[in-house]
Amino acid sequence: MELKIDRARVDRCRQLAAAIADPVEAFIAAHSTVSVERAVLRLLGVDGVTAEDVPFPNAVVDAISQETLAGGAAMPFGRALAETGLDPAGLARALTEGRIALAQFAETPAAAARGALRPYVESGLARIAAQREDRASRLARCPQLPPPLLYVIVASGNIYEDRTAGVAAAEAGAQVVAVIRSTGQSLLDFVPFGPTTEGFGGTYATQANFAIMRAALDEVSERLGRYVMLTNYASGLCMPEIAVMAAFERLDMLLNDSMYGILFRDINMKRTFVDQHFSRMLNAYSGIIINTGEDNYLTTADAVDQAPAVLASQFINEEFAHRAGLPDHQIGLGDAYEIDPDREDGFLYQVAQAQLAREIFTEAPLKYMPPTKHMTGDIFKGHLIDAMFNLTSVMTGQTIHLCGMLTEAIHTPFLGDRALSLENARYIMNTARHLGDEIVLRPGGAIEQRAQAVLSECETLLERVAAMGLMKAIEAATFADVSRAPDGGRGFEGVFARASDYFNPFDSALRASLRTARSTSACR
Repeated sequence: MELKIDRARVDRCRQLAAAIADPVEAFIAAHSTVSVERAVLRLLGVDGVTAEDVPFPNAVVDAISQETLAGGAAMPFGRALAETGLDPAGLARALTEGRIALAQFAETPAAAARGALRPYVESGLARIAAQREDRASRLARCPQLPPPLLYVIVASGNIYEDRTAGVAAAEAGAQVVAVIRSTGQSLLDFVPFGPTTEGFGGTYATQANFAIMRAALDEVSERLGRYVMLTNYASGLCMPEIAVMAAFERLDMLLNDSMYGILFRDINMKRTFVDQHFSRMLNAYSGIIINTGEDNYLTTADAVDQAPAVLASQFINEEFAHRAGLPDHQIGLGDAYEIDPDREDGFLYQVAQAQLAREIFTEAPLKYMPPTKHMTGDIFKGHLIDAMFNLTSVMTGQTIHLCGMLTEAIHTPFLGDRALSLENARYIMNTARHLGDEIVLRPGGAIEQRAQAVLSECETLLERVAAMGLMKAIEAATFADVSRAPDGGRGFEGVFARASDYFNPFDSALRASLRTARSTSACR
C-alpha cells in the first residue's frame, strides 16, 4: 500500500521544522534548569534522601546560591570532591547534614574540580553503556515478535501488584509493558525515593520501582524466549532525572515530549524545552526509544480538524530529536485512532493519516494509540472499534501499538480485560499480517486526497508557526486548541541563564559521543 504524496512538500515541511527549532535551540543553549542540574548530580552518583525525606539531588542544588548555580552544579560540587576526598554520595550526605558547605571551597582551582569529577563522569556513562549493551545481548538471545509491538499499561498504584500484572500481560502476548505514573507526579519538582505501594491512577516513577519491574520482565523474557520491553514517563518537572534513572535501570522506552507537558500539564515551556533536550541526549546515548504525545491533541479537539497539527508536531518533534542526537530508529512519533466512529468513511480517514505518517517517517518506530475519546462503556462496540484500530495499525505498518481496552471509560483494566485486548490484537495482526502489501490505493481516491490535504494544511501551519515562533504559536493555541504563555505555567522559576563559565561535564561528553556516532555512521 502506497500513497502518492508530494515529496517536495515533505522536504519543505522539514525545512520549516528546522527554522522553527532554530530559535528554541538557541534559547536551550543559553539556559539550564534546576532539574538538569539535579540530573547531573544523579549521573555522578548522588542518590537517596535526607532524614526529612528530601532527595539528595534537590538538597544539594538548593544549597547552591543562584549566582553560583548559573555556572552549573558540577563545578562547586567538583571543588568539594577535590578538597574533601569524599565520593559523591558521601559528599551529598555531608552537605545536607551541615558538616560542610560548598561555599568554603570556592577558591579551589577549576582544573582540580574537573579532575575530581572525571572518574565519576566516566563511571556514570559506563553504567549506562553497560545497560545498553545488556539490552542488545538480550534482544539477540530473545528476539521480539514482529511489529506492531503490542503495548499494554499497568497502573494499580502498588508496584508489586503492577509487577504481577506486567508478567501476566507478557504471558498473554504483550511485548511492551508500561507503568503509567501516579496522577500529578509530573507536577512534582522532586522524584520520590524507594518502592511505592500507594498511587492514584498510576504508580510513582522511582528508580527502585524501575528496578523491580525490570527484574520481573527480564525473568519472564527468559522464560518466554522473547524480550519484553519496559516503558515509563520522562515528562513533567523532573524529566531529565527520570531519564537518568531509566538509563541506569535499562528501560527501553520513555514518553518524552515537552509539548505534552506544556499543553496538558501547564509545565512552563522554557523549562521543559531545556529539560527535553538534555533528556533526549541521555536517551540517545542509552538506546532508549522516545514516545511523543501527538495523540493527546485529539483528546481536546476534533481528530479530523487536528490532523494537520498532529503531522506538524511530528515534524517538529523529529527535528528536536535529531538535534539531541536521536537516530530515526529511536524516535517513536505518536498518533491515535480517535475519529468519531459515527463519521461516515471515518476508517478511510484513519488509514490515510496512519499511512501518511508511515511514508513520511519511514525509519521511525511510530507509536499508534487506541480509541479512548469516543468510547462509551459499551464493551461490545468498544471491542469492535479496537479491532478496526488493530487492522489500521497492521495495514499501515505501525511499530508500537498500545492495545485498546474494551472496558475503556468504565474502570482501570483488569487482568482479564488486558488478556482479551491482547487476544483481539494478536488475532488481527496474524490474520491480516500482509494485507497492506496486497492493497493498491486508488489514484485520486478518498484516502489519497485526504492524505494530500492533511500534508498541504500541515505545510501551511508550519509556515505560520515559523513566522511567529514556536513559543508564540503555542500561546496562540495552535496545537490542541490549548493556549500557554511563554513565562507562565509551573516550574518557570527553575529556569536560569547560563553563566559564561557554565560547565556540565555530561553535556560535553554526550555531545562528543554524538559526534563520534555521526562520524562512524558517515563512514559506513
